[in-house]
Amino acid sequence: MKQIIVNADDFGRHRLMNAAVEEGLHAGCLRSATIMPGGAAFADAVRIAKEHPELGVGIHLTMVNGNPVLPPEQIPSLVTPEGLFWPEHTTFVKKYFLGQIKMRELKMELTAQLRKVQDTGIKISHVDSHQHMHTLPGIIDFVLQLAAEAGIKAIRIPGTPIKAEEAELNSVGQLIGRAGLATLAKMAALKAKHKGFVMPDHFAGLVAGGAVDAATLRHICLSMPEGTTEVMMHPGVDNKTLSKETQWEHDYEAELHAIVSPEVMLVLQERKIKIGNFNSLV
Repeated sequence: MKQIIVNADDFGRHRLMNAAVEEGLHAGCLRSATIMPGGAAFADAVRIAKEHPELGVGIHLTMVNGNPVLPPEQIPSLVTPEGLFWPEHTTFVKKYFLGQIKMRELKMELTAQLRKVQDTGIKISHVDSHQHMHTLPGIIDFVLQLAAEAGIKAIRIPGTPIKAEEAELNSVGQLIGRAGLATLAKMAALKAKHKGFVMPDHFAGLVAGGAVDAATLRHICLSMPEGTTEVMMHPGVDNKTLSKETQWEHDYEAELHAIVSPEVMLVLQERKIKIGNFNSLV
């Protein structure tokens, strides 16, 4: 049996991202999203989730490039002087391994993020994180503990091959980054499996910043192995606005077009590939 889980990350970060989730539900193969607890459009994402029970909603734990849930003064090591998380994973990882990120503060913030989502009444399908920070040593252990205590049984393992067919690695830095993530993912998977968590068998999606366009998604579907494959995506409406407001030059529209592509839907139908979410793994 083959199953695809197309997951929209950053659900709740912006209304234009939320609109893409709704369109992907109505007209495409999207059945999974992970909600960003500190997102500006969090309440709107909760509304969409409650109106669409077919959407599996995970929690997108956020430690970088976003807004904290707790007051900044309670978590000073996690935030900039402006009260925002550090802008990208490189800064966070460096500070983390230098001991400049206080684990007590990180645990407080992640616990608060989980409680914020729980308080909405949404059933949390799985856990993942913004820029895959949950795979870091030490953090993965706490995330697994937090998830287990909340009854969450599924987790993302971002185990993209070092040189995936759909990826264009344009620098040594991208190659090193992908290799590092692959190593962290293997370690995280071992710990998660040991504690009884479930996860998709395979992972796809461009972790180096590129978009999964319709041709790429069609190729993924055509070459899918047996089992469940998660495809990480960041769909959105209006690239210009989103790129400006998220400070990320990403082709959000291309990913939405891929999700609703008739060619992709036809391949899924012809190959009898089930469209699912993380709830189907439990």
